[in-house]
Amino acid sequence: MSIKGRINFLQLSRYSDFGEQHFRNQFEKEFDFLNFNIELSLEHASEDSILAFDPSYVSKSGKRTPGVGYFWSGCAGRSKWGLEVGGIGVIDLSNHTSLHLEAIQTPSSFDSKSLLDHYAEVLISRSEKLFRISKYIAVDAYFSKEPFVGKMTQEGFHTISRLRDDANLRYLFKGEQSEGRGRPKQYDGKVDYKNLNQQHAMLIEKTDNSETYQMIVNSVALKREINLVIVRTKKRKYWSHKLYFSTDLNLPAMDVLRYYRGRFQIEFTYRDGKQHTAMDNCQARSENKIHFHINTSLTAVNIAKVSHWLNTNKSERTAFSMSDIKTLHHNQLLMDRFLIVFGINPNTKKNKEKVRQLNNFGLIAA
Repeated sequence: MSIKGRINFLQLSRYSDFGEQHFRNQFEKEFDFLNFNIELSLEHASEDSILAFDPSYVSKSGKRTPGVGYFWSGCAGRSKWGLEVGGIGVIDLSNHTSLHLEAIQTPSSFDSKSLLDHYAEVLISRSEKLFRISKYIAVDAYFSKEPFVGKMTQEGFHTISRLRDDANLRYLFKGEQSEGRGRPKQYDGKVDYKNLNQQHAMLIEKTDNSETYQMIVNSVALKREINLVIVRTKKRKYWSHKLYFSTDLNLPAMDVLRYYRGRFQIEFTYRDGKQHTAMDNCQARSENKIHFHINTSLTAVNIAKVSHWLNTNKSERTAFSMSDIKTLHHNQLLMDRFLIVFGINPNTKKNKEKVRQLNNFGLIAA
């Protein structure tokens, strides 16, 4: 928190009594980040929390690092050379924030399984621990495919995500079955998003420029019934729509929307990790050291958020700013050095206010 600029092994040694090799050796050791961050979340996050999963691109040059390859970068809008981690997080809906749980490096190639299979296995292998937080997991539209949704549902997770705007969906038949031979009728036609069947679509909310509908439909691609929420919006006399869904058929429509929209908080955790706690600055080529470095970076964001923001009364909070927290800790480090070197007592009545002013120097929200 006190180090400005890049944070790597050499920089850590400059701010410490330990040498660079000490940090290299320490980062090779194992640490249970998942359990640590789950306990942190259970203690400080609200009960109105769900899980989120999202891959994140991490820049890395060279060709000898394990797992290096071409991965999709959302910021660049294209595939770039580097690493990717699949990040599991807690979305605290009441406090409108997220806390990191664990980031797992994505292999650059697979022998017999797909990328979606890998993502599902990452979550399923940790399901017993993750269920302590929630059984609901929010993911972006890339994950709304049967290989992922099917495996997650089978293991007890409820997936919340978004479908393509032209998804092939079918109404469920609710009328009387005709007598005679043959299979009972299951479906009542394809969903036409411009002309919804009012016998199936339940209007949840309506304004001058938007309409929200909920219905239980069959998804051809997902091979299952889903809880569908359609949000239709009007811009310049033209209507457009977005499709959100949950595999929990009893979840209220507004909760489906709230859970999915809250998913974006995990993106801010990655942003803070890359901009302020050196998520992109790892020098190592060892898989263990990379895992330790990235998870330490994101866990540092957790600790900063808990110490300086979540512990503050909700009515008194300003916007969470990692920049301010870094500036505060850097100022405190320098002040402590000055006070020690010059032999000044910071606890006198005259000095306390001056020290506080210097510690807050440069803060945006001071």
